Amino acid sequence: MKQREENVNIKEKNRVFLLFILYNPLGFMLQYNAKISVLGGEKGMINRFLEIIEDSSRIVFFGGAGVSTESGIPDFRGEGGLYGLVPEQMISHSYFVSHPDRFYEFYRTKMIYPEARPNNAHKALAYLEEKGKMLSVITQNIDGLHQQAGSKTVRELHGSVHRNYCMRCGKFYDVTHILNSDTVPVCECGGTVKPDVVLYEEPLDSSILNAAIRDISECDTLIVGGTSLAVYPAAGLINYFCGKYLVLINKSPTPADRMADLVIRENIGEVMGKILQEKK
Repeated sequence: MKQREENVNIKEKNRVFLLFILYNPLGFMLQYNAKISVLGGEKGMINRFLEIIEDSSRIVFFGGAGVSTESGIPDFRGEGGLYGLVPEQMISHSYFVSHPDRFYEFYRTKMIYPEARPNNAHKALAYLEEKGKMLSVITQNIDGLHQQAGSKTVRELHGSVHRNYCMRCGKFYDVTHILNSDTVPVCECGGTVKPDVVLYEEPLDSSILNAAIRDISECDTLIVGGTSLAVYPAAGLINYFCGKYLVLINKSPTPADRMADLVIRENIGEVMGKILQEKK
């Protein structure tokens, strides 16, 4: 009788555990993944980071706004809106359609930074690609700084300010056409020129998203930097990682910290810059 009760209790516990996984997969990963390394001091963490880089041959970097802020580009969500609207409303698809003039007033001043230059994070990733260690860079940023630094395989989840197309004939325009337009930029055919940027209410490009998923699922090391992993669906990409090392570099905590092999709470440019020292 006692043995039967114990078996029933074990079955019930297993049932509850499976339901927990089913309805809260992220919670399961956070609570039960025990890979995280606890290292003492900043120097120890940097040394461990460099060891991971050395031991890796298929690295993917997944970056957010924090990568660009060190190049002088503020996170647009921290910027004030206009006309009583928050930034997320002003760069939505519906607002672009209904108020293109006001959309571009905000877009030109808050989303385009032509004077920005790559920082050490961008340069280090380009260097690792040159050495044959990178699969790709996956970015939520739209500034093109990874390409400017020399990276070739860049998955731009949210598009780029450097690509703009006429909505009528499809003609391409670079970012200078947007900057030089006083109001709504138009094509020579008379059509409105729209940035190749994923606005709120618009889906991600499925081909780019699928490429990002493939890269993350095939890499041996995933470095997540400059993102709080709060913007979906992009933040959910981390769940496709099944490689050897997960490294998180961010100034503030993220929901995935307890999944990681290494968590570094320093500036992304400063940490990645350590990789460049071996070039000297």
